[in-house]
Amino acid sequence: MNNIRKRDIMSLIGCFALYVVMQLMIMFEIIGPFWELNIVLIGINIILSVSLNLINGYTGQFSIGHAGFLAVGAYTGAIVTVKLGLPFELALIVGTICAGALGFLIGLPTLRLQGDYLAIATLGLGEIIRICILNIEYVGGASGLMGIPRHTNFAWVFLVGVIVIFFIKNFVNSAPGRACLAIRENEIAAETMGIDTTKYKVMAFTLGAAFAGTAGVLFSHYFYIAHPASFTFMRSFDILTMVVLGGLGSMSGAITGAVLLTGISAFLAEYPEWRMVIYSITLIVLMLYRPQGLFGNKELSLKMFKLGGGNNGRTAEGK
Repeated sequence: MNNIRKRDIMSLIGCFALYVVMQLMIMFEIIGPFWELNIVLIGINIILSVSLNLINGYTGQFSIGHAGFLAVGAYTGAIVTVKLGLPFELALIVGTICAGALGFLIGLPTLRLQGDYLAIATLGLGEIIRICILNIEYVGGASGLMGIPRHTNFAWVFLVGVIVIFFIKNFVNSAPGRACLAIRENEIAAETMGIDTTKYKVMAFTLGAAFAGTAGVLFSHYFYIAHPASFTFMRSFDILTMVVLGGLGSMSGAITGAVLLTGISAFLAEYPEWRMVIYSITLIVLMLYRPQGLFGNKELSLKMFKLGGGNNGRTAEGK
């Protein structure tokens, strides 16, 4: 426990140092508006990828309807600030709770399914959410909900991102998190050992959906608008790609996947005609040479390098 606490403290110190450096670069305009926008987008995508990783990576389910919960958070958060005139902090809480509650209601019937069937069900449910929003005039219908104040900034995204990452990390290391990992490895064996598989799958799905809603509130309050076109099934595939690219079951992988794919898209913004071609080729090459993802199910740490050096030393001595 002491080692875990030390690592957490060191990680928090590192996060604080990174925040200070980035904030100073933004304040002194070393980072321009374009890259500031993309840094905020990276932060939002990190929240989305780590939350989906809790469902797909740690619990072993196959959900591809994450954009639906992103939309719920974006619209409910916007209603709180635009329609009701309440503070942004309350919008974050309401958006998170509403997305989580919907995830709970959807998870109860659908998580009895497995594999491709669950993927099809979650994809359909994500589209149902979007179509329902599309036909509600109160939130703008097909035109979207406009005039949302920009309350989101780098500081908010960074703070919320750190909270979400540490929450999911601690959840995975808790008893319910271990139950989720057992379900991922072998659901039948986990059920035989007395684990209520439906309960823990719904728990993970609810938490993942809730944090997607949090990201939705941040998203709509940065881009001034919540529009149905931003929450199509292609958005769900983008989030899934980040998780798979980084490595299912790896927090470091989910973060790296979000940074890498969002960064590649930003770097190629000047070449619109080649943007998707290069983006797609990059993904193909990475999957060919690293099909398990960049990190597999491992986490980035100094031990990886220390163990590598130790093994090399022992091998040399053995020879």
